[in-house]
This record gives sequence, structure tokens and C-alpha cells, in this order.
Amino acid sequence: MNESIATWFVSAFGIYLVVGILFSIPFVLKGVGKNDPAVQGASIGFRLIIIPGVVMLWPVLLLRWMSDAGMPPEETSPHRTAAKEH
Repeated sequence: MNESIATWFVSAFGIYLVVGILFSIPFVLKGVGKNDPAVQGASIGFRLIIIPGVVMLWPVLLLRWMSDAGMPPEETSPHRTAAKEH
């Protein structure tokens, strides 16, 4: 029983990683600039560096890419709120 659970878990994680790798290619080339306009025109070095994060966070990034949000969410920390009040 424990081996089947472990086998299922490893298989599910492998599928997650494969999907993440496949997603990272178009996202790094096109989608990252749509999610964060400051990244448009970024170097290939930067794009290579973000690939591991994109692979691991692909569901969140896919939702954001498909939502047409355009800009990154605005920070809402207490410090930022206090700075806006002055």
C-alpha cells in the first residue's frame, strides 16, 4: 500500500514538472513580458534564471497570464499604505 502511494506521488510530481517545463518555454519567451511590463526587453540571461521558478509556479503564472491582468498586483503592506496617506 505504501509503495503504491509513493509511486502515485512521484508520478504526479513528474507530470507536474513536465507540464511546468513545457509551459516555461512559451511563458519565458512571450508571457513574462505581458505579466510584468518591466521585463519587456530583458536579456536572455534573466529569462534563463527565472525558468526554475516558472516551472514550479506554472499554475499561478498560467492563471495570471490568461487573466489579462496586465500589471503586477499593487503592494498593500502597512508601510505602503502609510506612505500613500502622506
